[in-house]
Amino acid sequence: MKFQVFLAVGFSGVLLSSVAHADEIEILAGDLPPMIFADGSGREAELIKGALERCGHTVRFTVQPFTRHWKSYEAGTGDAVATVPIGMPLPGTATSAYIEYQNGVSYLAGSEASFSSLDDLAGRSVLAFKGASDILPGLGEASAGFSEYREVTDQITQSRMLFGGRVDAIIGDGMLFAEYNRQLGSESNLGFDPAQPVSFQAVFDPSPYGLVFRDAALAADFERCFGEMKADGSAEAINKAWVEKYRETLGTSYLGY
Repeated sequence: MKFQVFLAVGFSGVLLSSVAHADEIEILAGDLPPMIFADGSGREAELIKGALERCGHTVRFTVQPFTRHWKSYEAGTGDAVATVPIGMPLPGTATSAYIEYQNGVSYLAGSEASFSSLDDLAGRSVLAFKGASDILPGLGEASAGFSEYREVTDQITQSRMLFGGRVDAIIGDGMLFAEYNRQLGSESNLGFDPAQPVSFQAVFDPSPYGLVFRDAALAADFERCFGEMKADGSAEAINKAWVEKYRETLGTSYLGY
């Protein structure tokens, strides 16, 4: 009987210990719709929340301009930081990749162009996100052959420039560009048609990103539970569902979905 009582008490202690470890985790994230919207929803948010909630944690996103969220984390804010390039030095424990972005070339389908490689952009006017030439392999060298090359911070400007006929192609993540196109469609008096069909070609290898946690135990939790999501198909289902939202633009070029 005493042994049975000991087992019951011991089992209860394990449960209580598990509950005590269930934390609300503040994750700093970049404002990158539709990966993470300002309200903490989005493709990337679903992957992160899905893994941590499976481990018994809750998640609260603090969304800031992209790259600023890394600096805020370094300054001591938050329990973890999202969308960290693999190998980027930040304090804490890094996870393996939980998401991939797919950079490529977006262009007006009606232009009858085909941009399946950087070489195809020779002699064309091209716009990219800020810092693209330092991040995307081969872009810096190839840009010397473009008729014009610029990088901008405000990505909705890219949509305006393409639809307005001021550039031939946009370099960046295809899903992000498709979402900014959708947002632009709700504006009026644009002076151009924001409903023009857009095509996307993936001309770069996927870009993997991980998380960094201040607490190594939380990083281990995330790794374990995200591994379960990959194994049972939950992670793939989230990725496919988000690609499907932008299928008209992305075609079958975004991460092979």
